[in-house]
Amino acid sequence: MPRLQVFCTPEELAALVRCRDTHPKACVRTRAAAVIKVHQGQSARQVAACGLLRRYKERAVQRWVKRYLSQGLAGLATRPGRGRKPAFPPGGGGGGKTAL
Repeated sequence: MPRLQVFCTPEELAALVRCRDTHPKACVRTRAAAVIKVHQGQSARQVAACGLLRRYKERAVQRWVKRYLSQGLAGLATRPGRGRKPAFPPGGGGGGKTAL
């Protein structure tokens, strides 16, 4: 498999650095940091193993980079429908029997 490479203009790199430093969500900051490290010449394997605050799977870093390349900064955000679902429905109904 060919090595992933990221080529950015100075403006795109500045936007990535700003995202890494100031985005309100930690997951987006981590993904931006990973993309910056791949841009600097590290492989996805290196970044996943020891380039971030904790270890990630190489495949995860590859997905982040590919989504950045296809969608830009918007590709670093968590997509809708991901993550743990709420324990109770938003309406509160619950659907179960209540004690009288």
